[in-house]
Amino acid sequence: MTQFFADASQINMDERRVVITGDDYNHIRNVLRMRPGEEFSVRCQGVPKEYRCGIIEFTDDEVVCEIRFVKEDDTELPVKVTVYQALPKADKMETVIQKCIELGAARIIPVRTSRCVVKLDDKKAAAKCERWQQIAEAAAKQSQRGIIPAIGPVMDFNKALADAEALDVRLMPYELAGDMASTRKIISGIETGSQIGIFIGPEGGFDVTEVTRASEKGFIPITLGRRILRTETAAMTVMGWLVYLFDDKA
Repeated sequence: MTQFFADASQINMDERRVVITGDDYNHIRNVLRMRPGEEFSVRCQGVPKEYRCGIIEFTDDEVVCEIRFVKEDDTELPVKVTVYQALPKADKMETVIQKCIELGAARIIPVRTSRCVVKLDDKKAAAKCERWQQIAEAAAKQSQRGIIPAIGPVMDFNKALADAEALDVRLMPYELAGDMASTRKIISGIETGSQIGIFIGPEGGFDVTEVTRASEKGFIPITLGRRILRTETAAMTVMGWLVYLFDDKA
């Protein structure tokens, strides 16, 4: 079922109507070529409901729909996860954003670390974040999320550490961390409702001084197993563990 997001002002429960405008209007009418009578799903940012809608008509700039039924349906994890992803090469950041949002991440922060190959000035960083936000929205729609997670802005390493200080649990996958038994104990000890930060290094990994600095700020080094994972795989691995642990918990 195709999903779109709408503002609360676009949803009229008294008349059981939803009005879709802007880019979604164009996508419904000119890309998907949907017709009156066809259905799609609408969600309102942060509201745990699905509005199942049928198209009534198209105007010059609106899709007018009837609300056929409303389903209480909270698709969000009962923990809030921020992924701090060191800037990877090529289009790997797009993969990280897409997959981590499908798995339930609430926020993704691109981070400059000492071993990042990619160098972005402020103008390029702003343009990248705009593109990444579009990918986040598409991933949220595809995976039937109840929110569109926020992306960015790009932060340097120290600013990212400061951003994470308010979180309950801070994890740093690191190739020299302890054994898997310790990691299992750490992950399984996370409580429902926690705010979690996951700090992922670039292709060359974290510099030892960065690991030390993060540890001083309350980050816990964890292992992802005996194999060395690509940077775009690491965050998805931890997100998969959290889905396994929390996806059926209220």
